[in-house]
Amino acid sequence: MSTTTLPPNVHLSRHPCLIAKISQLRSNTANARETKALVHEIALILGCEALATALTTTSSGTDKTPLGYSYDAESIAPKVALVPILRSGLGMLDALQTLLPTETPVHHLGLFRDPISLSPVEYYNNLPSHPSTVPPPPLAILLDPVIATGGTAVAAIQTLLEWGVEKVLMISVVGSEAGVKRAAEEVGGGAVEVWVGAVDHKVDDKGMIVPGLGDVGDRLFLTLGK
Repeated sequence: MSTTTLPPNVHLSRHPCLIAKISQLRSNTANARETKALVHEIALILGCEALATALTTTSSGTDKTPLGYSYDAESIAPKVALVPILRSGLGMLDALQTLLPTETPVHHLGLFRDPISLSPVEYYNNLPSHPSTVPPPPLAILLDPVIATGGTAVAAIQTLLEWGVEKVLMISVVGSEAGVKRAAEEVGGGAVEVWVGAVDHKVDDKGMIVPGLGDVGDRLFLTLGK
């Protein structure tokens, strides 16, 4: 879809390899191994694009090469935390850990949608409960392959902002147009950036994106038909 219909803080990737991989991921013939690999590869591409704008480099002193030559060492800023939404966000976690050059804390949020109201219900939250002891980083990277109605994304964004992060960078494989807009416009949009691989136009009466990816968590963990 055209990016002109999306808020300015929504970034739709146009990488040809990513577009082709999302097409492969949509297929009902992709088995669990293929689904896991495709989600990982797509997250790598999206992560590269998103982190290139969200992070900067900073000097970390000097070091020496194996031949003994000195050089100026560099690291990244600001400090970040990775926050996958259970379950399917776990499929994107390894890609972001691979990209980031330093050890990064990982915090998990468990949210599911009520099947009747489609409203998010939190069942797990392991964010540090004492911010004075473990202060939140300036940037939280929120991982969820799908933004459908946007309710889960909004609930997670609210939780992270209440924890004390200054900005939330959400990375998703596919979103609905309405869901992506809803997530991006949370708290006026100033503290949120959304990076997404594809945007589909609608969701069905069960809150599933059309055409979408199906239930990514079920596809990753072989819990179809539960």
